[in-house]
Amino acid sequence: MAEDVLKTGTTTIGIRYKDGVVLATDQRATMSNIIAHSNVQKLYQLSDNLGMTIAGVVGDAQLMVRYMQSEIALYEMKKGAPMSVNAAATYVANAIRQGFYLGLIVGGYDKTGGHVFSIDGAGGYIEDNFMSVGSGSVFALGALQAAYKEDMSKDEAVDVAVTALNSAIKRDSASGDGMLVAYIDADGYHDVPNEEIRTRLASQGYKYPN
Repeated sequence: MAEDVLKTGTTTIGIRYKDGVVLATDQRATMSNIIAHSNVQKLYQLSDNLGMTIAGVVGDAQLMVRYMQSEIALYEMKKGAPMSVNAAATYVANAIRQGFYLGLIVGGYDKTGGHVFSIDGAGGYIEDNFMSVGSGSVFALGALQAAYKEDMSKDEAVDVAVTALNSAIKRDSASGDGMLVAYIDADGYHDVPNEEIRTRLASQGYKYPN
């Protein structure tokens, strides 16, 4: 792969909490050692009950998002019911083996509750209570490991996610420039407003990443 390919060298996070899941990412894209863009969408809604974070080559990521959104819409039209999180993760894992340079997190809520899966470029997918994918994941995972509790509320899970993102942004040069956060529960997919993210960081003594 060419060194000047646009990549989301990044930090992405998935957390399962008591009543759903939280997904979070930074917003920086790089080309080798150059910061190419500082307002990149790395968190996508796939359907009313499903979301996905992306790390890797931007073109591959955008193609994967479009593919999954269409496949899920077709599934829901045929079945008359939402796709389960496990089924969505399986679809992505099968597709990624076709040669996508990506590391993904699929999260969502279905009749069995909230679930998050990490998916690697070889098509392996693993469910866990929390995870981080991307160049800053080593820094985020330390914060997640220290703060995670299985019975967390939504607000606690969002706070843990932005704290872990902040840790990665401060130490990983390929992560930064902003945060995107969403949660998915029995009522559907919800974006966390940017102003709320800023307020949460300030309450913890952190500045919003610039």
